[in-house]
This record gives sequence, C-alpha cells and structure tokens, in this order.
Amino acid sequence: MNLTTAFIAELIRAANEVERLASYQISRLLDRSVDAIREMRRKTGIVGHHARDVEINLQLASARARDLSTAEARDVLLDAADILRTLNSLEP
Repeated sequence: MNLTTAFIAELIRAANEVERLASYQISRLLDRSVDAIREMRRKTGIVGHHARDVEINLQLASARARDLSTAEARDVLLDAADILRTLNSLEP
C-alpha cells in the first residue's frame, strides 16, 4: 500500500467516524489533502481553474471546520478521498 492509498483510507475512516473527531483534526486532514492534491496534480500535469476551485473549496472547509455539521464534514472528507483516488489512478 503506497502512502496515497494509506491516506485515502485514513480519510474514509475519518469520514465514517467524523462525530468522534475534533474540528482541528478535520482541518488538519483537509490541509493534508490540499497538499497531496497539489503535489499529485503537479506530477500528473493537471492544471486549470477547476483544479484550483477544488483546492479552494477544501481550504475553505478546513478554515471553517468547527462550523461544519457532521454531514458536511463527512462529505468534504469523502470528496477529498475521491479526488485523491482519481489522481492516484492517473499517476504513472
């Protein structure tokens, strides 16, 4: 299992147990997701406005993690996992 796959699994576990997480833990996971997505996009050569929009949305969710409902936190963690899964499938 590579590091990206392990991180995707961590995001999914967190989403399934989101009610047990503190807001700072959710924020930290989202910040790590943004960093990983940027790095993977750089490696795969994917650029564009939509790519930045996704990162901005994750950053905004991270900044307001304490205000997210349980459902919103779960959804954003799963979104991050899904983006990483897709990018991981594109890596050579």
